[in-house]
Amino acid sequence: MPPAVAAPGSWKDVLAEGRLAQFILICLAVWLHAADSLVTATIMPSVGADLGGYAYFGWATAGFLLGSVVAGASAGWLTGQVGLRTAFAFSAALYAAGCLMSAVAPDIWTFLIGRLVQGVGGGWLAGFASVAVGLLFPDRTLPKVYAVMTGIWGIATLIGPMMGGVFADAGHWRWAFGAFVIQALAVALAALVLLPRGEKGQGGAIPARQLLLVGVGVSAIAGADLMGGFMLALVLVTAGLAILIYSVRVDVRAPVRLLPVSSGDLGSVAGLGFATMFLMTAASMGFTVYGPAILQATRGYSALGAGYVVGVEALAWTAAALAVSNLTGAWRSRMVRAGAVSATLGVAMFIWVLTDGPLWSLLAAAILLGAGFGLSSAFMNQMVLAALPAEERGLGGGAINTVRFTGAAAGAAVAGAIANLAGFGEGLTLETARSAAYAVFAVATPVAALAIVTAWRLTPRAEAAGA
Repeated sequence: MPPAVAAPGSWKDVLAEGRLAQFILICLAVWLHAADSLVTATIMPSVGADLGGYAYFGWATAGFLLGSVVAGASAGWLTGQVGLRTAFAFSAALYAAGCLMSAVAPDIWTFLIGRLVQGVGGGWLAGFASVAVGLLFPDRTLPKVYAVMTGIWGIATLIGPMMGGVFADAGHWRWAFGAFVIQALAVALAALVLLPRGEKGQGGAIPARQLLLVGVGVSAIAGADLMGGFMLALVLVTAGLAILIYSVRVDVRAPVRLLPVSSGDLGSVAGLGFATMFLMTAASMGFTVYGPAILQATRGYSALGAGYVVGVEALAWTAAALAVSNLTGAWRSRMVRAGAVSATLGVAMFIWVLTDGPLWSLLAAAILLGAGFGLSSAFMNQMVLAALPAEERGLGGGAINTVRFTGAAAGAAVAGAIANLAGFGEGLTLETARSAAYAVFAVATPVAALAIVTAWRLTPRAEAAGA
């Protein structure tokens, strides 16, 4: 009797022909990058107390995300140069090295450099995971593979802060990174065994000039943390944002682009879509970076308890995304607009409820913020990609992550500058936590409100373009 043949696109088909182990390897790579991106949310109060780094809270997140942007934009080039197996193993080893630096850091600067290295290694791992999917899995299996990768990202962003909280409450925050070292070394060894020799991506060149400008822009904003005066900090933040805008203009004329050519045009679907993504993400980072520390200082929450509140935002994001995933037609535009409004309401509520509001109001703000992204993200992605010419859709898919990560890095850096001006950099006390909570979210609210404006301009243009 002949062996049963897997139905095309079924789970049995996904894992056929020895792909199970490779599938697990890809999932682990996505997990490492996603979980580590938010693990510092709940351990930074412990890091600050241990290493004297209260002034650098925003840098721990901004550095990781900046590294991820650079790595994501160069992943295709590296696989084309050395092959998938070597690139995968190297990136996992580099990521492990970054985690080890943070785990054993004797001072805050070593810790922060470790975070930057983690961002590069983790960003490459996530990029190489996507390359591996394209090279190793048949097209008919891709919807299921990408659905699992998306689900892992959602689970990791929920578990990452909680895992950090467990280690911080136990007095062993360094072991949060030690755990990632062990996992990353296992991934590096597995890549050498499981991935085929000689498989290469499509290669390509690196948009080096644009990446340099992005790095300089985010660094200028992060440097505002240390100015100690409002005017100097304002000058650096303004200069950093201007450099980021200039990088988009440079990209339009560059022979190797980071973004689709219409990205800088706020009259286009792509330009408005990317602007909305950037603004929403940047506005949300105050809660990610400072929310857990403020909750611990003002409400007496444990690190794990603060992690649960951050987890509520992640759960709301996932639940909202699942709830609207089958909507079509005009509902897509409604969800984009509703998402921008929901996120803005959540950010604005944190001004009043983060430190003193009843628990239900705190959770409501977290739910509104998370649901805002869940309602809108997938539909904005669809609108942007559908509006691009066919030859730019591959570039546009990568640009979505680039824009979101850059927005997150810039948002974390701005939140850090605002918090330090409010006194947070001098130490985590009840007074500095209250001042930082008000200042960070008072500044973030109009940024989020701008996303409502761009979302309202985006949707009619997308509908008119049939996107």
